[in-house]
Amino acid sequence: MLTGSDLLAKVKELGEVSKSDLVRACGYVSTKKNGGERLNFTAFYEALLEAKGVNLGDNGVAGIGKGGRKLSYIATVQGNGNLLIGKAYTALLDLKAGDEFEIKLGKKQIKLTPTE
Repeated sequence: MLTGSDLLAKVKELGEVSKSDLVRACGYVSTKKNGGERLNFTAFYEALLEAKGVNLGDNGVAGIGKGGRKLSYIATVQGNGNLLIGKAYTALLDLKAGDEFEIKLGKKQIKLTPTE
């Protein structure tokens, strides 16, 4: 399967061919259990978007959680009293180990503000 600049070059080279031929020529084909051919259009278009600089899932909300789950933006206090935010949320904000926050308490709310 072609990716990146190789994929863009192949798409440009092929020009006005059918979508099926384009997907096939770029290598986005797999074999079904019965031996038939399956064209992987979704993988092809995702690779094409990424090659053009559009990133789906890695830095956006969709697919950040474990196994591609979507984030719920709801946190639950655990039995031991801890409130766990989770890696997917800290990744969205590009937080690193050691980053510090000031904790401000309000009526039934917690506000975290990064320290300078």
